Amino acid sequence: MTAAKRVHLFEVAHGRTGDKGNRSNISVIAFDPRHYDTLVAQVTEEAVRRVFAHRGPGAVRRYLLPQLAAMNFVIDEVLDGGVNDALNLDSHGKSLAGYLLDLEIDLPGSAPV
Repeated sequence: MTAAKRVHLFEVAHGRTGDKGNRSNISVIAFDPRHYDTLVAQVTEEAVRRVFAHRGPGAVRRYLLPQLAAMNFVIDEVLDGGVNDALNLDSHGKSLAGYLLDLEIDLPGSAPV
């Protein structure tokens, strides 16, 4: 059996984002549908909560979209009050997707990257 390869999520998936108020919506979409089961197993609500722990997220909900080889995360209370209330420059949208896509996962050794 071939050992697992440690990779960043951005090597096997891309992201799309949106925000409304103090809620962020981040989708993770596998480049190759063969990686979907690995992503489902490792990119969990708890893993996403850990990634954003420094931002003090509220509820983290994951919605699976297997026919698209994708998943969508809705993360409450993660945007410093929302776009209009936040004093930081860009804690919204694509910057949070990029942050999540830096997550490291274990890809089965036989899986293509």
